[in-house]
Amino acid sequence: MKERVIATALALAALCGHAAQPELEVLTVAAEQVPVERMLDGTIEAVSQSTVSAQTSGRVAEVLYDVNDFVPAGAVIVRLHAMEQHTSLEQAQAALKEAMAREAEAQTRYARILGLYRDQAVSKSQLDVVTAERDAAVARLAAAKAALEAAREGVSYTEIRAPYAGVVTKRHVEVGETVHPGTPLMSGLSLQYLRVAVDLPQSVVETVRRLRKAAVYVNGQRIEAQTVTIFPQANPQSNTFRARIDLPENATDLYPGMLVKVGFVVGEASHLLIPTSALVERGEITAVYALDQDDRLTLRQVRLGQRFGDRVVVLSGLMDGDRIALDPIAATLRVQQQRTATAP
Repeated sequence: MKERVIATALALAALCGHAAQPELEVLTVAAEQVPVERMLDGTIEAVSQSTVSAQTSGRVAEVLYDVNDFVPAGAVIVRLHAMEQHTSLEQAQAALKEAMAREAEAQTRYARILGLYRDQAVSKSQLDVVTAERDAAVARLAAAKAALEAAREGVSYTEIRAPYAGVVTKRHVEVGETVHPGTPLMSGLSLQYLRVAVDLPQSVVETVRRLRKAAVYVNGQRIEAQTVTIFPQANPQSNTFRARIDLPENATDLYPGMLVKVGFVVGEASHLLIPTSALVERGEITAVYALDQDDRLTLRQVRLGQRFGDRVVVLSGLMDGDRIALDPIAATLRVQQQRTATAP
């Protein structure tokens, strides 16, 4: 792609008779301290993954999502036939009305007998009877309210909702099947928060535990870890420690089960870093335009190391103090002018 852009720029310059020397940004390469990383293989996991189960008995009426569907948080994913639960709800509502009426009647009777007792028109035993009746009516009303809440909860159990936004990974039931409390209905996971599981060799675990810095390398990008957690117990078979690396929220192009490279920081070293925008790629060759003492440009092949954002480590091909062109297109035009000026 870079070769095509450069060739287009050269063709346009030739057609337009462009003779002015293009502006050229130059960078003086200097050594910097960069992290030294131990590269290990890791597997991406979803932080939130679960199987939703039935909380009441019933027959499946609808399965509203299928495998690989995205489900918003709180959306109904499975609906059960709710005839029995609605009947229980109606009974609880009727019982509450009855309890409220009897409690009101008991309160009225208690107030009337209490007035008569104060006027010494009835005995203490009669007041005790209506007091007990009033207290029993209040208790029955409280029980009726609790039964109504339980009935409403039972109705809500017939609509199974997603606990969080995520993707369906497996459905366990079909329409028409009968389920009971604890029957698995649907499995899913959230892609919002991901982490990487890695087995750390015992030789580096103490350094990693002290520094707690790591990065995940996937699809040419470097993703800094949010946190690094190391389990306090080693695997007796492999003598490795399990580590978990939490990734930034909504990390793109990452999915549970993927194998990725994880770089754990174990120290620092001095390296040359240059912007990736200064690179020229021609087939399998990677190079930069370097300036000599006479400010003449030459294409110099380089060998690259790790990437850090929009910069990359140069392992060979450049030295501390070398100057390179930041814009390969402008540098290519300058080289073309150099050749024209020296042509016989």
